[in-house]
Amino acid sequence: MGLSKEQEDLYKKTMAEVKHQLEHLDEEVEKELQKVRKRLAELQDSKKSLKMVYEGTAKLLGIELESEEESGDESASIAKM
Repeated sequence: MGLSKEQEDLYKKTMAEVKHQLEHLDEEVEKELQKVRKRLAELQDSKKSLKMVYEGTAKLLGIELESEEESGDESASIAKM
């Protein structure tokens, strides 16, 4: 049993609308990913800056910190204080 002309038109219209929604969703996903990438970069920059302050302060106080490679964990060097 084939589709009537009205049914065929309805399905074609539905397909076009769904395709449009999918394309719009792809755009929204990309926008959100860009926001996340930007925020991650900001957090990484902040971490680098704070780490420099932390290490500089430790140096001024004469506290020797383990390097990340030796400790395998940044919290290990923080906990030694």
